[in-house]
Amino acid sequence: MIGYVTLGTHDLDRAAAFYDALLAEIGAKRMMSSDRFIAWTASPRSPGLSVTYPHNGEPATVGNGTMVALVVDSRDKVDRLHAKALELGGTDEGAVGERSPQFYAGYFRDLDGNKLNVFCMG
Repeated sequence: MIGYVTLGTHDLDRAAAFYDALLAEIGAKRMMSSDRFIAWTASPRSPGLSVTYPHNGEPATVGNGTMVALVVDSRDKVDRLHAKALELGGTDEGAVGERSPQFYAGYFRDLDGNKLNVFCMG
């Protein structure tokens, strides 16, 4: 049902370097870009993630309670993606682990403070 999620940034080049490296871990590549935004996806039929300068020209802010969840197909990929986010300068918001039976996840913030998680079911 979700087509894509957009996150605000203060520095598009810095955000691009972070997400190029992070999302490459799960096979996602840039699908669109301009001088104001960049979007990634793993395939044309998969949901996408984009970063943008806010359209209204105001500073980008982090939504309180807003989080983007990235689904992968193995615990190993959860571990790798969470570690990669921290290696790229993201901050830990919850170590990787089993949150409930069948839900394995790790939480982090990107370089602009946006909260994300990476998870797998099963």
